[in-house]
Amino acid sequence: MTSEGDNSEATSSKPPRKKSAALESLVQVESLIQLALVLPVATVVGLLIGVGLDRWLHQHWIYIAGMILGAAAGFVQIFRVVLALSKAN
Repeated sequence: MTSEGDNSEATSSKPPRKKSAALESLVQVESLIQLALVLPVATVVGLLIGVGLDRWLHQHWIYIAGMILGAAAGFVQIFRVVLALSKAN
């Protein structure tokens, strides 16, 4: 019979796994796909929120502000991802 201490030493002696180059490139591709989607999605979400506020408040201009704020949020997220990718390289 082996004790639990012997078993934990055997499993802890394995070397840590390193990320493969293929996996790292796949993560970078995912980040670039995110860049292609984040601006249109943020703009549409801002537009939908603006249209909802227009209908709720009986106005006809809030959708423009929502669309502009959504686009600005999309650009901010793009800059965050680009800066994170540039720091990783």
